[in-house]
Amino acid sequence: MSKFLLSASFLVGTSLGTYFLADSVAAAEPGWSSILIPTGEYREQIKSMPIEMRPYRPFHFYGNTIRRNHYRGNPAPLPRDIATTATELIRPR
Repeated sequence: MSKFLLSASFLVGTSLGTYFLADSVAAAEPGWSSILIPTGEYREQIKSMPIEMRPYRPFHFYGNTIRRNHYRGNPAPLPRDIATTATELIRPR
């Protein structure tokens, strides 16, 4: 086999392995909050938490990226992250 084919096979295998293991890692991730701009006691509670432990929130790109990188080792959002953001935005409060 050529070096390119070996490298490509390794990359595809690693990617698929990471994809299928993502659900087990996702269980430890914080949940989503539909509150875009927290106020009062909830705001103080969130601010007192380390950024990795805070809940995911729609449009909070920096914090969500830090959390994805911390829990998954990859800052890129998965398709389910985009769907969850849309769901959180339209969910009644």
